[in-house]
Amino acid sequence: MKTTPVTAEDLRGVFPVPPLARRPDAGRAFDFEQSGRLVRHMQGRGMTRFLYGGNAFLYHLTLAEYEQLLEWLSGFEGDLWAIPSLGPSYGRALDQARLLRRYKFPCAMMLPCADPRDAAGLERGYREASDAAGMPLILYVKDESNFGGDHEAGLDAVARLVDDEVCVAIKYAVVRQDPARDPYLEHLLARVERGRVVSGIGERPAIVHMRDWKLPGFTTGSGCLAPRLSAQLFQACAEGDYEKAEELRAKFIPLEDLRDAWGPARVLHHAAAAAGLAETGPVPPYLSALSATQLEQLKPVAETLLDEDTRT
Repeated sequence: MKTTPVTAEDLRGVFPVPPLARRPDAGRAFDFEQSGRLVRHMQGRGMTRFLYGGNAFLYHLTLAEYEQLLEWLSGFEGDLWAIPSLGPSYGRALDQARLLRRYKFPCAMMLPCADPRDAAGLERGYREASDAAGMPLILYVKDESNFGGDHEAGLDAVARLVDDEVCVAIKYAVVRQDPARDPYLEHLLARVERGRVVSGIGERPAIVHMRDWKLPGFTTGSGCLAPRLSAQLFQACAEGDYEKAEELRAKFIPLEDLRDAWGPARVLHHAAAAAGLAETGPVPPYLSALSATQLEQLKPVAETLLDEDTRT
């Protein structure tokens, strides 16, 4: 498992954000054997970075489950880079940070908070969480209010966290109808080195974020099914072959459309099972499972994407 400090070069490439499998019984315990199957599928097709966050429903873990997850992730071998998340609330983040301190992860991602907060308070809390964990953070910027309603104060707080090496990367996931027009991202990049900002919304805006904004890489959910296609999309962008990149991106859109319509995390959770990659089991509360009709619609979409990845 990667234990060395995070560099700008480490952020070039694709970051799969996988689901976590659970056993189909009343306890819904983690099934790390099945989760490992999915990791091996991605690893076998070129992926080495694995970011566990919203798609793994880490917002809703118990502390006991969190400790089990950290123990499993710490067992990743070779050059694999496992990135756990923590938070989003202050108290939960501190409790989890004390567990994280036992391990040698290079960093952890702070899940975005939607509770009462402002930029100065959030900055202070993130510094304390990073200190308690003994490691820097990836910030997950999911909307313009993540750091309070004052955009300037919020972005200044982010910049200070980066400058002080409390933050080593930013997962930028603010959804835009046109990702090429994004004043908030423009203001962020005026304060923070763009090599530290990773596109965080999958394949849909990835080309624009890499071509127009010069971001170094992107996260992917659908790429957990089709990691080879995601890697090829990144490479096409890196080489400036945007026509090829658009052709590759189009293969992800049917699954991305369903994720946007029914919920990104639970669709991906079920899609991995529908494609035959892993028995992911039930989704935990506070979400419900997809309906039988939805699963019937999802199955051929997931199978087609996996088949496209297999044939490349």
